[in-house]
Amino acid sequence: MRKKVSFTVSDIVSFKQSLLLWSQQYYEVVWLDSNGHKGKYSSFDGMLAVDALTTIVTDTQNAFEDLRTYQSNTKDWIFGYLSYDLKNDTERLTSGNVDGLNFPELYFFQPKKMIRIEGQAVTFHYLNMVSDEIETDFVSINDQNVALTPELEVESNIRIKLRIFKDDYFRRVNKMLNHIHRGDIYEANFCQEFYAENTDINPLRTYQKLNSITRAPFSTFLKINDKYLMSSSPERYIKKIKNKIVSQPIKGTAKRSLDINEDKVLVKTLENDEKERAENIMIVDLVRNDLSKSALRGTVKVEELCKVYSFDQVHQMISTISAEVPSTANPVDIIMETFPMGSMTGAPKVSAMRIIENLEASKRGLYSGSVGYFTPENDFDFNVVIRSILYNKTAQYVSYSVGSAITAKAIPEKEYEECLLKAKAMRQVLEN
Repeated sequence: MRKKVSFTVSDIVSFKQSLLLWSQQYYEVVWLDSNGHKGKYSSFDGMLAVDALTTIVTDTQNAFEDLRTYQSNTKDWIFGYLSYDLKNDTERLTSGNVDGLNFPELYFFQPKKMIRIEGQAVTFHYLNMVSDEIETDFVSINDQNVALTPELEVESNIRIKLRIFKDDYFRRVNKMLNHIHRGDIYEANFCQEFYAENTDINPLRTYQKLNSITRAPFSTFLKINDKYLMSSSPERYIKKIKNKIVSQPIKGTAKRSLDINEDKVLVKTLENDEKERAENIMIVDLVRNDLSKSALRGTVKVEELCKVYSFDQVHQMISTISAEVPSTANPVDIIMETFPMGSMTGAPKVSAMRIIENLEASKRGLYSGSVGYFTPENDFDFNVVIRSILYNKTAQYVSYSVGSAITAKAIPEKEYEECLLKAKAMRQVLEN
């Protein structure tokens, strides 16, 4: 059982910063921040989970079966992540590329302490065993002095390396295009890694700087002992609210302009871009098919098709697909039947993933996986891990990856430019 106590906070921005600083004392931390984005399916302004009572850590073998057992036995809030390479559990696939991060494939925990922010209201959801710490924790959070903490400075001597150089990128994309022209696939998301070795960063400060630049609606800070995710994701993978499931894939990206009129032109150009719309519609069809595996017959529908949303760094083309599921549907099964998300794979999905594995140079791991939570009522919400920095502190290895959708109309040079645009915020933060 959990005890709930609410407080009102006048300066919510300062409280969020203090809350994150306070959370760093714990081994397990998941922080989710909507950054003020208010959409139809928004649930909160911020949510923090720390201090595991129980955990599940697995490789890819029987991962979803183990998660199903853990989630049903816990009957509580659980927070964590699913790595992209859980594809090997759902399909007959493998992962053999370079992995400098070495994150577990799946990690979830049942937090002793949860703190939820909605507007100016801050609600502490603590397990009874630690409920007597609510008042002292609230005071401790407010006593954090973020502005005067010197260890939050960002290192600036980071040297970013490319896993795939430009000419090699063109060669690999052309091989992808050969598969498309031959009819093996229609579309695939091709990704490349940027990384730094022998590097020490301050993860919290790095996240705060990234978040201040992007202010994305599915922003995430995750800490599992010495492993960190600093994410400015704009994309929802899948959400369940009672008997409804919703997926909001992104396909289509354009830069922002400081000139208002030029920025409006960029939006219109993206809205009418035939290639970007084709990419988006292909993934919408894939997601409709994925959701139909769990959905009640005839309930899958497209609520929004190719709508352009503007974020601080880029414009994005987003579609919204929903469906109704039986009340008896298992939440982990719904995720297993749709994972990995269509926007990060391609169509047909399994063929695309097989070709992706052959042509990419690094293991994706948590990148293009998902972070989120399950509720005691069997609801859930998960993002797509993109626009993210990953860090293994013990290995002193920092990584960020970016990708783009390759279709028959793709021009390798333009795809490379799109990748650099998506990488801009991460590189800016790391290189200071």
